[in-house]
Amino acid sequence: MDRAPQLDGTLDDPLWQLARPITAFFQKEPNEGQPATEKSEVRVLYSRNEVYFGIVCYESEPKKIAARELRRDVSQELDDHFEIVIDSSRNGRNAYVFQINPLGTQRDALITDEQEPGDNGDGDSGWDGVWTSRAHITPEGWTATVAIPFSTLNFMQTQNVIWGINFKRFIRHSNEEILWTAWRRSFGINKISQAGELQGISDIGSGRLFVIKPYALGGFHHLPAGALSAGLTPGTSGLYTGGLDVKVGLRSNLVANLTANTDFADADADTQEFNLTPFKLFFPEKRQFFLENAGVFNFAMGNTGDLLFFSRQIGIDPATGQQVPINGGGKVTGSLGKFDVGVMDVETRSNGLNPYANYAVVRVKRSLPGGSYIGFMGIDKRAGTTAPPYNQAGGFDARLVFFKNLVFTGYATQSRSPGISRGQTNLGAGVSYRNDWVEFSAEHQRIGPNFNPAVGFLERTDCVCNYADLTLKPRPKIRGVRELNFEGFIFHAPDTHGVLQTQEWQATFRAYFHNGAYTDDDIVNVFAQRITTPFNLYKGVVIAPGLYRWSRHQLTYGTAQDRKWTLRFFERFGTYYNGSLNEARIRAEYRANERLSFSFSEQWNRFQLPATGGNFSILVGSLQTNYSFSRFLTLSALVQMNTSNTQGASANIRLRWNYRPDSDLYVIYTAGQQFASLVAANPFQFTEHRLAVKYTYSFRP
Repeated sequence: MDRAPQLDGTLDDPLWQLARPITAFFQKEPNEGQPATEKSEVRVLYSRNEVYFGIVCYESEPKKIAARELRRDVSQELDDHFEIVIDSSRNGRNAYVFQINPLGTQRDALITDEQEPGDNGDGDSGWDGVWTSRAHITPEGWTATVAIPFSTLNFMQTQNVIWGINFKRFIRHSNEEILWTAWRRSFGINKISQAGELQGISDIGSGRLFVIKPYALGGFHHLPAGALSAGLTPGTSGLYTGGLDVKVGLRSNLVANLTANTDFADADADTQEFNLTPFKLFFPEKRQFFLENAGVFNFAMGNTGDLLFFSRQIGIDPATGQQVPINGGGKVTGSLGKFDVGVMDVETRSNGLNPYANYAVVRVKRSLPGGSYIGFMGIDKRAGTTAPPYNQAGGFDARLVFFKNLVFTGYATQSRSPGISRGQTNLGAGVSYRNDWVEFSAEHQRIGPNFNPAVGFLERTDCVCNYADLTLKPRPKIRGVRELNFEGFIFHAPDTHGVLQTQEWQATFRAYFHNGAYTDDDIVNVFAQRITTPFNLYKGVVIAPGLYRWSRHQLTYGTAQDRKWTLRFFERFGTYYNGSLNEARIRAEYRANERLSFSFSEQWNRFQLPATGGNFSILVGSLQTNYSFSRFLTLSALVQMNTSNTQGASANIRLRWNYRPDSDLYVIYTAGQQFASLVAANPFQFTEHRLAVKYTYSFRP
């Protein structure tokens, strides 16, 4: 087109009628393969610099349209919404996600290696692109217009463009999910290899990405006397700093990110937890520099959550959760022909007990047909004199897909640390199969006693881990019931000498209802755990070394998801080591309207253990309030309580004004810890106070 169509959320501009609409949408849920119960239309236009989507979502009961979220990049699972998925590199595994609700609220994300949807929706929402959207609710349903610059996709090919593309609509009141392609229940929008094709784009300008984004920050920071234990100086100090981020498109689908004096004041605070196990807790990455294109660096070692590379090991003290200043860094991520590549180098400066360190990471994957790949990763950490001078880790992995539903995975990794010559390998292989009525997975791992990927996440070492899981998913014709699940799994983990360390088996029943309600009940969950060193559970309460066996039961119920109120009740009870434990949780969300929402969670753990002080309770809870003045100005407040910590209360209050695309003004106050500790058990964390005003300005030269 010589000009852009009007992007006012309607399709009144005559230009939209020049495009033939896409109307063939089919149900993934509830009735696989059946035509959608509500009509949907998508029209596609393009100009020299942008691609445009005009969307019409017809609704026979428009008063039931759910539209209660104005905040960008948060889950829209409680709203009606529409997704556009673009595989611009056409590799069948990775794609951009652009999602809107009937208010025009945006959520964008990246899907990597056809990853399964998470709690926040499809893909990893850490990626932020520059694009525009508007939407309107009408008597016939709702309409939307979307404009995506080619530079947001970093797409520089100008002729004979072929993209993988797919569309998804979710209707909240009927809990119906419809797609253009990949509508089988075992596929979904994340099945990029089953996406359709968009052809016919030609004679476009180069969409080279080039963004410069400086920031300035001011405020104050107060550390208590307890900060001395972390090598930090107690007292109050001023904050006055600045830095720079740069994005450069090197070629189509290949981007360089550069950062100097990086700041993460605007990252979300971690949700506090009480650790019931002798192993580490996993907290996800929340910092923008590391989140962008993070999927390229993913190297999973099995299905237990172990990662060869975990970016939270950079710039955050793993014991205290304190930020470690980053001097600068850079990374190159994207595609080169049939290869996905990621190269990263980051340097941190000395801070407290953390010496200067440099981190270098290389990741390469070779795409194979059907969403398969083979890959390699190498990691090198160099540190100052107060820590081991180096740590290295690397390995190969593969994902092979057969018949669309059968997946074989495998990996072989090794670490290198000073003074250690043996037991530094980790080998594993797995298989999974899924269709509409059954899911099966099995896995075998052998982890050496000295395997130590210092820039990764590893739950346990010295393990011959075996895991098998089977889930049956019938859909009986019972009023109100959509699907039943019957699941059983077993995890058996002796050490490399054959001595049992951990064993768990479980039988679970689930029911999913048409209105989004569900129940998730563990009929029985049987544990065996060997404690090799005293496990400090809480203050002076210690679990002594030995082999313990116990069993637990769980009842969970979540209410319908199409209401202003949503509630989740959780009760787990039974024995625990050589005593008993009752876990009671409640989570409630209330969305008064599109501007105001509340989220409350409370967990009460009641312990009865045969030890001095073994009868005690732990309360962990939070209250979050969000108010959206508009799509671009939001205020959020998170207050948390954890009675296991001497400083049991914390707060994070954040005002964000997105005054222009990719440019923000933040005012953030934190009392407590922004980031949680990654060490095992329940370490003490001191309370800090921090007030920061951060201004960012993004421009394209």
